[in-house]
Amino acid sequence: SSLFRKTPIPHSDKTVRGTVEMSHRKFEHPRCGHLGFLPKKRSQRARGKCKKFPRDDASKPAHLTAFLGFKVGMTHIVRDVDKPGSKLHKKETLEAVTFVETPAMIVIGCVGYVRTPTGLRALNSVWAEHLNDEIKRRFYKNWFKSKKKAFTKYAKKYQNGSIERDLDMLRKNADVIRVIAHTQVRKVKNLKQKKAHMMEIQVNGGKNIAEKVDFAYKYFEKAIPVDAVFTKDEMIDCISVTRGKGFEGVITRWGVTKLPRKTHRGLRKVACIGSWHPARVGWSVPRAGQHGYHHRTEMNKKIYRVGKEGDASHSATTDHDATEKGINPMGGFPHYGLIKNDYLMIKGSVGGPRKRLITLRRTLHKQARRVCTEEITIKFIDTSSKFGHGRFQTYEEKAKNYGRTKVPKSE
Repeated sequence: SSLFRKTPIPHSDKTVRGTVEMSHRKFEHPRCGHLGFLPKKRSQRARGKCKKFPRDDASKPAHLTAFLGFKVGMTHIVRDVDKPGSKLHKKETLEAVTFVETPAMIVIGCVGYVRTPTGLRALNSVWAEHLNDEIKRRFYKNWFKSKKKAFTKYAKKYQNGSIERDLDMLRKNADVIRVIAHTQVRKVKNLKQKKAHMMEIQVNGGKNIAEKVDFAYKYFEKAIPVDAVFTKDEMIDCISVTRGKGFEGVITRWGVTKLPRKTHRGLRKVACIGSWHPARVGWSVPRAGQHGYHHRTEMNKKIYRVGKEGDASHSATTDHDATEKGINPMGGFPHYGLIKNDYLMIKGSVGGPRKRLITLRRTLHKQARRVCTEEITIKFIDTSSKFGHGRFQTYEEKAKNYGRTKVPKSE
């Protein structure tokens, strides 16, 4: 018998003379992988790409709609649930959270687009006068051997006044304005990387295009912090490339059922990959191949905290837990290190391994569900070691429990 029935199946909940017409799991749920994500191949890019930005709203002031951050790791928090009518209302709940380190991004230019019947067409780009070395590295294959002359001729446009002509062209003809911004990788020492990441971020809001262009030009060569884009309790989308797992078989890749133990020639297989005719393997039949390192967008993730460097939000002290401790767990985050810059605390998990670049975008649709509008009050943030069992929250607590374990050299 074929694992996948070729003829359409009636709905399994039909009742015939008091009896329920039953189907089989292999027909109703033959796999765990969604065919809408085919082909399952390695992503062409390592950074999540914003293929769509939120709809523009002229009633709001000009603002940015996306940001870049680096995945740090996970911990858990305890909070009170404020959901009248729910069994959890006014009770404590324990939830997993992910940290994304988000140093301020530098705006180095803007791009104007014109709407056409076939989509957006680039009109013109305007760049800042001075660019950092970390973004100039992005334009070279070999920075060490290069003459490092990128944008030296372009900077002369600021002396002869042709930059204003380019900006006026955008004000008069453009329909969409996006800023060109890059990350400050030198601030994230854990990455051991000198080449900055660059992306276009759409400018929404503003009464007209001229206001958008002025907003973008005002931030040239300036740093934009994450709290200028996102706020606490806001819903965002996380776009990233998932963790790669290499070449995997059908059991792991598609979640099909293993065959019985005594099966001849292996059991981690699909028993029948189709009928004799048509004499080819169907596109929907599970096959072995690449698993992971796919480009994915996870929608509607809630921001539990926006942490600022040097601020009280960079500590794990809360109103209910007065222990003085930083946001970093004991021993740092495994395979990452310490958070030293601004960060976002996001509910749940985020796709990709540690240190992976995450694109954070405002939600495409306004969220009105109660889960989205609930105000979050964190009572406890776990800072125990993530390497091992994690008995203690601070080094002082550990020293108090163990006592003096090492004789100082002075004795």
